[in-house]
Amino acid sequence: MSSINKVTVLGTGVLGSQIAFQSAYSGFEVTAYDISDAALIGAKERFAKLVETYKAEAVAGANEGKADQALTRLSYSSDLADAVRDADLVIEAVPEALAIKQQTYEKLAAVAPESTIFATNSSTLLPSAMKDFTGRPEKFLALHFANKIWQFNTAEVMGTADTDPAVFEQIVQFASEIGMVPIPVYKEKSGYVLNSLLVPFLNAAAELAAGGYAEPQDVDKVWRTATGAPMGPFQIYDVIGLTTPYNILAHGDEKDQKLAAWLKENYIDQGKLGIASGSGFYTY
Repeated sequence: MSSINKVTVLGTGVLGSQIAFQSAYSGFEVTAYDISDAALIGAKERFAKLVETYKAEAVAGANEGKADQALTRLSYSSDLADAVRDADLVIEAVPEALAIKQQTYEKLAAVAPESTIFATNSSTLLPSAMKDFTGRPEKFLALHFANKIWQFNTAEVMGTADTDPAVFEQIVQFASEIGMVPIPVYKEKSGYVLNSLLVPFLNAAAELAAGGYAEPQDVDKVWRTATGAPMGPFQIYDVIGLTTPYNILAHGDEKDQKLAAWLKENYIDQGKLGIASGSGFYTY
């Protein structure tokens, strides 16, 4: 067992809300922090929807009261010092911009107890780019979740050269305790394991469609049929949401930027952002 009892999640967007809810669902006391009370109203709505999603998808125990009980373990705060004052672990899930994350850690370091472990959920940034802002590099590492964490339940754990090995193992254990499959990553790698595999795959699919070689639905069809996979790449795009892949491509090389422009013109600018918006490459 890890020695973690109280968890604070910074950021209550799509994935931050999922992390907070899954932690509460697994029996932990969780504080959901966001920058304003208005943002927390949105968080409460997302948590209510997650209760219904867990029941509808028959997550173990959800229909026996476990989903409703999770809400009783969630508290809310827009005051950072209040949100982390007795946290054993703070999981940061703020927007995927290095400057925002660095500023967040500077503020966090000033108010969190010395014993608190910090973990970033960044999907593209290396923890070493943030460690000097945390005030505790030995207690800082990455803990990366996949979207729809109750279904795609991996948790990649990646430290820096300064991360205490005991802290690393504690977070691996914590990941197990909240129902995840921990994936230890022993050296820093942009993209971790999942995205190192997934991003080139999705980019290859986008090249086929953007280049006019095949329709997205047919790219998905050949992948599902030939490999037995449950989803094709464009179905995966819709699950992730098109904004995140767009942001990654827009900061890439010339070829990536052309794919970003294709996504933006044909989908994002038309409000087709994926499942969350009701349409993307498919209509939901």
